[in-house]
Amino acid sequence: MLSFAQPIYLWLLPFGVLFGVWWFRRAKPALRYSQLALLDGLPRGRAVLAEWVSALGRALVLGLLILSAAGPRWPDLQTRLPVDGIAIALVCDVSGSMANPDFSWETTAPPISRLDAAKRSFLLFVDGGTAPDGTKFEGRPADAVALVTFAAWPQTECPLTLNHTVLAAIFDVQKPRDGLDAGTNVGDAIAEGVLRLEGATNGRRVMILLSDGEHNAAKADVLKPRQSAQLAANLGIPIYTIDCGGEAKAGETTDDAKQRQEGRAVLQAVAERTGGQHFTANGGTDLLSVYRAIDALERQPIVSYQYRRYREFYPWCVAAALGGLVILHLLEGIVWLRLPR
Repeated sequence: MLSFAQPIYLWLLPFGVLFGVWWFRRAKPALRYSQLALLDGLPRGRAVLAEWVSALGRALVLGLLILSAAGPRWPDLQTRLPVDGIAIALVCDVSGSMANPDFSWETTAPPISRLDAAKRSFLLFVDGGTAPDGTKFEGRPADAVALVTFAAWPQTECPLTLNHTVLAAIFDVQKPRDGLDAGTNVGDAIAEGVLRLEGATNGRRVMILLSDGEHNAAKADVLKPRQSAQLAANLGIPIYTIDCGGEAKAGETTDDAKQRQEGRAVLQAVAERTGGQHFTANGGTDLLSVYRAIDALERQPIVSYQYRRYREFYPWCVAAALGGLVILHLLEGIVWLRLPR
């Protein structure tokens, strides 16, 4: 349906009618002559018609100019414009401990591995759907998403993309790493995520870091987590950290419990330094709650984009007004000057 970009100007339309009335009733030039009876036999001519057409024509021209200022437009309902979303990089731990099957997902099903729970919850966050507890995720179809996995070394599995189907297929085949790639290198993983987000120059950039262990890469050329977090902070990239390593279990040594606490403290420090938030998830339900919280935090309160493309009609209104004005001047300056009027 027809709409207007600046409808407030429509309040000026009555001035077009008033201008036409004024033009018709204005004082007109006259020729003084003593004997008007000599003109009684002449035909009536076009004088009255010319006055009416001049008044109505000018009212119409002014009305068209006011209408063009209001910005008439017709929406194209078939065409959707691109939506400006945010850029999200998931930096996911795939070390050997992520294979531990200690995450419940459905009450009637056996526990699944931490990595499988991470996959399912993140894809619900990105693609939308209904969680096992009945909670619905809207999805984030307008967001460009990247996937970085890490163990001893980080690896970009998928750069920023709007094709979430491809992203899901890539994430689905990820397996916990062992052997030469065993370990947890949080520092370099954050730096890799920053590199992936650097390419998104427009809009907000966000990183989600999910890990179940402490940073234990001791090589000299490896970045510390706090160093990488500072890189993200310098670029205005908040990091939401998710600790999914669980609480200390019975039978763990004091050193293991200490390492566990140190790992959680590092993730908290990363989130605080970058302006993000730290979360703890000890099961599938916790992970879903975390992603619901992140989803709410990263929803803009106002819509800053248009879904529709509009066909603008104001140029046609201006052209019609100018054309009408030219025609009026031609009529008044040439056609209606011929006698008798």
